[in-house]
Amino acid sequence: MKLDRKEILKALETISIAGEGKNMVESGAVTNVITFGDEVVVDLVLHTPAMHIKKRAEDDIKKLIHETFSPEAKVKVNIKVEAAEKNEIKGKQIPGIKNIIAVASGKGGVGKSTVTANLAVTLAKMGFKVGVLDADIYGPSMPIMFDVENEKPISIEVDGKSKMKPIESFEVKILSIGFFTAPSQAVIWRGPMASKALNQMIFDAAWGELDFMLIDLPPGTGDIHLSIMQSLPITGAVVVSTPQAVALADAKKGVSMFLSDSINVPVLGIIENMAYFTPEELPNNKYYIFGNGGAKNLAEDLQVPFLGEIPLVQSIREAGDYGRPASLQTASIVETIFEEVTRNVVREVVARNENLPATEAIKITTMAGCSAVNKK
Repeated sequence: MKLDRKEILKALETISIAGEGKNMVESGAVTNVITFGDEVVVDLVLHTPAMHIKKRAEDDIKKLIHETFSPEAKVKVNIKVEAAEKNEIKGKQIPGIKNIIAVASGKGGVGKSTVTANLAVTLAKMGFKVGVLDADIYGPSMPIMFDVENEKPISIEVDGKSKMKPIESFEVKILSIGFFTAPSQAVIWRGPMASKALNQMIFDAAWGELDFMLIDLPPGTGDIHLSIMQSLPITGAVVVSTPQAVALADAKKGVSMFLSDSINVPVLGIIENMAYFTPEELPNNKYYIFGNGGAKNLAEDLQVPFLGEIPLVQSIREAGDYGRPASLQTASIVETIFEEVTRNVVREVVARNENLPATEAIKITTMAGCSAVNKK
């Protein structure tokens, strides 16, 4: 059938952009509609860089045209983001750091630090320059996971200023409050003191050139999270959850925090940790101890990417305890799983940098180590 431009415009008046009151024609989001026989092109301008809103708008338009006019219609939606000026929380960039990824969880005990450590090591193996900032002030675990508990950062001079030199392990640069306290010492600080310590580790450190800085955030949505958002331009956030309902409810809050108007950080996706248990003697068996596919379903509901499943494997826990991240286990199923999840994270960072306004941090445009594309 031949599609009529005026009829399509009238139909588009029945749907709106998520979070806006007016329909997408009245609000000016639809800037043009072009038809060529059974083909239709819709030009759309959005005023929010949130990836899930962009995806939902595209899906809504295609669904409307297919259901109202013809399921055979070839629909293309061109989306341009022109973010309106808002009083958002913005951080200042650190020269030399290209992408800053916040790894978060709504709930404690879901393996967020283990996932962060293995993502960092896998990125380093792929050829990227990687740093980890352990922002879990009250429960720092990166020194243990990288077997550098007894290390102490030294002071070096950079451009006439004294800077902390991050500890390096497995080609990953690390800073943590755990380097400055005894293992048995509790950190009993109020929010402002914790924030000041974080700022020192961020801005008074000689991080050098990094393709990725991973920030291991504490559980929840509190003081530390806001301090990080105020201090740094976050490229995107990765949320870690386990499959059970209690963890998913808190993971949903974590996603909501990053997508809120005042923070407005793109969510790169959700990782499901401890997705299933596979005994070493029965490698083909999967036991869904905490439920099946909960985080994947949550990602679909929230319209954010699902980055992959990480199984409940004894060697992952042991490797973390011994300070040898499990992704270092060459030619193992664990290494393969973390490589797949890490490739998905890099893919989403590349897509985010191509399609959304910069967060004042320098972009990456390649996927070195993540296919046949070479790093430039």
